[in-house]
Amino acid sequence: MAKMMVSPVQCQMGFPSNSLQGRPMITSKMWNSLLLNAQRPKTRRGISAFKVLAVKSENGVVSRLEDLLNLDTTPFTDKIIAEYIWIGGTGIDIRSKSRTISKPVEHASELPKWNYDGSSTGQAPGEDSEVILYPQAIFKDPFRGGNNILVICDSYTPSGEPIPTNKRHRAAQIFSDQKVIDEVPWYGIEQEYTLLQTNVQWPLGWPVGGYPGPQGPYYCAVGADKTFGRDISDAHYKACLYAGINISGTNGEVMPGQWEYQVGPSVGIEAGDHIWCSRYILERITEQAGVVLSLDPKPIEGDWNGAGCHTNYSTKTMREEGGYEVIKKAILNLSLRHMDHISAYGEGNERRLTGKHETANINTFSWGVANRGCSIRVGRDTEKQGKGYLEDRRPASNMDPYVVISLLAETTILWQPTLEAEARAAKELQLQV
Repeated sequence: MAKMMVSPVQCQMGFPSNSLQGRPMITSKMWNSLLLNAQRPKTRRGISAFKVLAVKSENGVVSRLEDLLNLDTTPFTDKIIAEYIWIGGTGIDIRSKSRTISKPVEHASELPKWNYDGSSTGQAPGEDSEVILYPQAIFKDPFRGGNNILVICDSYTPSGEPIPTNKRHRAAQIFSDQKVIDEVPWYGIEQEYTLLQTNVQWPLGWPVGGYPGPQGPYYCAVGADKTFGRDISDAHYKACLYAGINISGTNGEVMPGQWEYQVGPSVGIEAGDHIWCSRYILERITEQAGVVLSLDPKPIEGDWNGAGCHTNYSTKTMREEGGYEVIKKAILNLSLRHMDHISAYGEGNERRLTGKHETANINTFSWGVANRGCSIRVGRDTEKQGKGYLEDRRPASNMDPYVVISLLAETTILWQPTLEAEARAAKELQLQV
């Protein structure tokens, strides 16, 4: 088993005791894997936080930097730190920077707009580089604790026009449509990701330049020879709960070094905000662990599972009596716009959607009950109860959640096919609607 390589300055998330005296010496042998511990100490105003420890592993001496990293500023000032987070020029990279806010806030609308150099993120030319950040959602900061916050933003030109990589703006328009509002769309998103060893860009736990045993023993497994990166997954889980993200679970995936977490059920555009913030937190944790996070939909070629972002979806009428017929009508609409969805469901998805490894072929739309080899899966409970939800298994792990969730709502609620196209698709899919 490949061991996680860590730098001389180690980072540990946990809750330190009030005193460092008497703490056992930490040796380099104890750093074979990242140690991430969480407790809930009683702090001022009942606020608990994930603490970050900077540790020198050579002789086990705790660095004085710890005192500053864990410094609680709330007894001395009302000012807080807001980490403004936005999506960069590739449409998948996450950027952020910090600013001081005069007092704690409860809503993103209380925060000022800000700007950044778009020429350095691939989002603006150098001669007109200013891009404006609009705060849209706030979360508690699990790294700084206290009243400090993470701020999800979208990006605009100085004249107020959304820049091309701002997919949230269009999603907000769709979710503000009264027909969509009335249907109260719910989303449950399954974010898969792969952990890579630094420098070699090879999955965590894999021998460098080699391969582990075939898939089979790794899914939801336990044991040092089958599970790699659990501390990162657990730390991320707890940090998301602390932040206020609606994370609902996590598990090890089929390919070793690959994990999944689920966010939802979330209503409307909130689902996109929560996924992006959860990705930011995961990036920060892997940064501290000295591990590389990959959202590539097929990180390893060959007989290995890819990484997706399955999206579970339902509307109010799908969840009510007779909802199964509404679900089948939604599936029919999705079939007619299959390639529109595929083109928006992530880069490199053609390497993943091959018809193998629990996927459908990218060029063919299909649906089935309990069938993980289909484009759209319907659960047995939904079929039995005659109401429930559908699972869109096509989105790649690097998809933009704002695009996916808004496109699902648009196709199934707002878009209407012609009667001829509807009849033809119903016949091909053997759907009676």
